[in-house]
Amino acid sequence: MTDNGSCYRSKVFAQALGPGVKHRRTRPYRPQTNGKVERFNRTLSQEWAYVRAYDSEEARAAAYGAWLHHYNYHRPHTGIGGLTPSDRVHNLAGNYN
Repeated sequence: MTDNGSCYRSKVFAQALGPGVKHRRTRPYRPQTNGKVERFNRTLSQEWAYVRAYDSEEARAAAYGAWLHHYNYHRPHTGIGGLTPSDRVHNLAGNYN
């Protein structure tokens, strides 16, 4: 899902999606649609990407996995009553069909 920017309406972008991928666009002037992802991006910048100086982009990328684990398994989220996202997902390990 993307916004309606011109780069997402190009033939090059459509080709990059590949076969079998349905491109969905947000409704114009509808911040409710992508508000959660915008908040996640803000959290990324405040808690991971720019929280400290990294020696290189590779070092920043290497720290991402640990931060994402913390975000999903240990960081309480006020929007879901202080739970973590992993607390909210049933069958997280994929053991049940």
